[in-house]
Amino acid sequence: MFFSIVIPTYNRLPILQKCLAALSHQHLAAPHTYEVIVVDDSSTDETVPWLQGQSSPHLCWVCQSHQGPAAARNLGLQTAQGDTLVFIDSDLVVTENFLQAHIQALQQAQQQLGHDRLFTYGRVIQTCNFADPTSEPYKLSDYSAAYFATGNVAIGRHWLEIAGGFDANFQQYGWEDLELGVRLKQLGLKLIKAPAAVGYHWHPPFTLDQLPQLIEQEQQRGRMGAKFYLKHPTVQVKLMIQMTLCHRLLWGLLTANGRWNEQTWSPLLQYLIEHHHFQLALGIARIFLNWYQVQSTYRAYAQLTAMDIRGNE
Repeated sequence: MFFSIVIPTYNRLPILQKCLAALSHQHLAAPHTYEVIVVDDSSTDETVPWLQGQSSPHLCWVCQSHQGPAAARNLGLQTAQGDTLVFIDSDLVVTENFLQAHIQALQQAQQQLGHDRLFTYGRVIQTCNFADPTSEPYKLSDYSAAYFATGNVAIGRHWLEIAGGFDANFQQYGWEDLELGVRLKQLGLKLIKAPAAVGYHWHPPFTLDQLPQLIEQEQQRGRMGAKFYLKHPTVQVKLMIQMTLCHRLLWGLLTANGRWNEQTWSPLLQYLIEHHHFQLALGIARIFLNWYQVQSTYRAYAQLTAMDIRGNE
């Protein structure tokens, strides 16, 4: 197999450097080989100058105007030379056996099933340890039930081309990978778990300063969720994007209809942060962050459907 590892990035140079360093030390058995394709989405930090100074035989990079990760992954697919695509994020640090684990899972599944209508999904472990991200143990909260998520996935190039690649209309945060997953599932592709293909997803320890950005992300996720549902109006997608009466009632109840928010929770969150309970603080913040997402989803859905109605008149 010839792997093309596609990595979209935007203003993440410090962790991108760790990501690429880990990929340069893969233990990969012959005749398998790989390339790493970084797609810069118009970063404003030192990402491009740093990439210009690299001379790794595995690394190539391209730039695009700021269009989001879906368009970046499509550009990576167009640039790739490999027969198998691996998608990871630029804040993921993998182990030395990462690619070999994907190969073994792909080959074993193909032999058992008698076809290649499948893809592998590796394990993603969340960590805020920048100095040594791969030291983080696996936690129950790291479990993912997603069908197709681009944090750590390997798939045959031809299936991506048949499916039509990522929908570049998903320019804001969220859902572009799961939307492609819906189309892959319609093609009958089977998800194969590859727990030995481990990646450590780094994010900085939670602080109150992050809340404006996190709220904006959830509002963007809501807008993209509405677009996702309009493209695939199924119950499954409705549940994924939390656009149900149950979700609206749940998060409305837990936030007193939005009155318990980042302002009211700040003293408790700050106390937890000061005592290094970062994950617990973030977990509590997720309550009102989910409220922001649900509200944004319903607003965006109403706006998009109204635009469709006016466009059809």
